[in-house]
Amino acid sequence: MAFLAEALSRVKPSATIAVSQKARELKAKGRDVIGLGAGEPDFDTPDNIKAAAIDAINRGETKYTPVSGIPELRKAIAAKFKRENNLDYDWQQTIVGTGGKQILFNAFMATMNPGDEVVIPAPYWVSYPEMVAICGGTPVFVSTTIENDFKLQPADLEAAITPKTKWLMFNSPSNPSGAAYSEAELRALTDVLLRHPHVWILSDDMYEHLTYGDFVFTSPAQIEPQLKDRTLTMNGVSKAYAMTGWRIGYAAGPLELIKAMDMIQGQQTSGACSIAQWAAVEALNGTQDFIPKNKEIFRGRRDLVVSMLNQAKGIQCPVPEGAFYVYPSCAGCIGKTAPSGKVIETDEDFVTELLETEGVAVVHGSAFGLGPNFRISYATSEDQLEEACNRIQRFCAALR
Repeated sequence: MAFLAEALSRVKPSATIAVSQKARELKAKGRDVIGLGAGEPDFDTPDNIKAAAIDAINRGETKYTPVSGIPELRKAIAAKFKRENNLDYDWQQTIVGTGGKQILFNAFMATMNPGDEVVIPAPYWVSYPEMVAICGGTPVFVSTTIENDFKLQPADLEAAITPKTKWLMFNSPSNPSGAAYSEAELRALTDVLLRHPHVWILSDDMYEHLTYGDFVFTSPAQIEPQLKDRTLTMNGVSKAYAMTGWRIGYAAGPLELIKAMDMIQGQQTSGACSIAQWAAVEALNGTQDFIPKNKEIFRGRRDLVVSMLNQAKGIQCPVPEGAFYVYPSCAGCIGKTAPSGKVIETDEDFVTELLETEGVAVVHGSAFGLGPNFRISYATSEDQLEEACNRIQRFCAALR
């Protein structure tokens, strides 16, 4: 249809949203479906955060807010970066958006010119390349391997950078793989970036607080202070604080970039929800006691899922350091025939047949730019995860 913008031809629908929607539709028809596609914690928002939102309503904090966020939240963000990441930002170098997606989108919109390239390690979150494309840029994908735990290698980053490269899109811990970069691994990448002063870093730290065992989280600007003036560090309250529906993301970076993002947001949505902002103030400033408890629950779920998937015929599942996803390979199932008679030729075939045969909804790896794999979110109960993994084992055993 000629009426619609040409940019739409460069954009695909979100595969993760599509899987969740299909699972809901099958459930509505009476099918027994276990949905493992959604990227949100199953925990409730902590009571102190909910109480702060109610207090804000009762105080009448229901008016428009400044575009970049209420000062109280922006100061809490600056304090968080100092306290947890040893990054010094003035509160005016911070910005609040309606979720992390808006932060990323506004950063690309504020900086992208036609022909600009964004290096994106694969597998990647489904929205990264689509945002780049909408904003007129060109995604440049760099594949990782299961042997390297899906982590970008310095030589591959070096090879992907050209004079047109504007950003490196960096995500640790990663959605979809759960891969998280150690300090040494991250320093090897920042050493490459130091040699290319025209490349900026957009660091998506959304899963910062969801790492396991002895892993210590670090962020690029924290590792290499010389990169701070060309790094935008993005985070939010969605994952660690179980506040996905509150829609609050935030970032800190160079003042000129923050002002440009503020200008775009001012013509787009203006300020984020006032009540959600006050809840986020409490999230960042209040007790953090529940985070270690939730992490321990997630760790137990991760270990259960990894163990059971590695017992499934044809499946190889590495142990991720963070987030609440696993990204197993189904290469051992490719070429086999499902109980329906369908030959499994791709990871998309695998997940489609798994859903139809066993009622388990997962997301195919090709949607994240690297297959043959699939993503499982283990942000659901152990009972559901155990049943889902039993079904996956049964499905794989039935392939011929």
